[in-house]
Amino acid sequence: MTSSSPADGRAGIDAALVRRLIASQFPQWSHLSVTPVEVDGWDNRTYRLGETMTVRLPTAEHYVPAVAKENRWLPVLAPSLPVPVPPIVARGVPGEGYPYDWSVRGWLDGDVAHPERIDDMPRFAESVAEFLLALWTIDPTGGPPAGAHSFHRGGPPAHYDDETRGALATLAGRVDTDRAAGVWDAALRAAWRGRPVWFHGDIAANNLLVRDGKLAAVIDFGTSGVGDPACDLVIAWTMFTGDSREAFRRALTSSPS
Repeated sequence: MTSSSPADGRAGIDAALVRRLIASQFPQWSHLSVTPVEVDGWDNRTYRLGETMTVRLPTAEHYVPAVAKENRWLPVLAPSLPVPVPPIVARGVPGEGYPYDWSVRGWLDGDVAHPERIDDMPRFAESVAEFLLALWTIDPTGGPPAGAHSFHRGGPPAHYDDETRGALATLAGRVDTDRAAGVWDAALRAAWRGRPVWFHGDIAANNLLVRDGKLAAVIDFGTSGVGDPACDLVIAWTMFTGDSREAFRRALTSSPS
């Protein structure tokens, strides 16, 4: 671990900083161990605090809005969801050289959803679909509209048009950029015409926890918000194939909601 300032991002966040923050702001927990989690994210660094809690610290300023958003909305969403989501325990403030708000959460048992840990992939795909359907039907009144806090997930893909065109230009000669541009143009035309709904924004293997081969929890609502739920369907291509992809599609389209 380097000695960089915490403002420099990931390199400035370590267990020693977490111990100082806990000691200064939550001294009742200062006797608890602080250890890095086995699988960490990029937007935040996460440390286990004792046996029942975690500490989650944004790595840069543009990830900070997620702290207040999750603290406000996870307790609202949790009762309507079929599996647990991170319980909110406390909110920390800047200190000890660390410049951002941070959070303390309850620990959720489980392993990230690597395929070898899943006993029935089509059934797992159905469980993910059931979670999404439950999330999408929660009353969105007052929820945060898609925007910068969600990195524009849940909003019109046109926000990323310049970036996408640049990527296509870079890939010219390596992929069929004409066909890729056609797919992108179709995506731009496919505007969401339904009512805005809650979306997670990052349904991916590392944010799905499994226990005994089954979906046990969903974590990291940092890019959640209210808008177009299409962003929650990416897992159909990034994790599911064949029978599991079909099971995911069928579970979503056969719901009466």
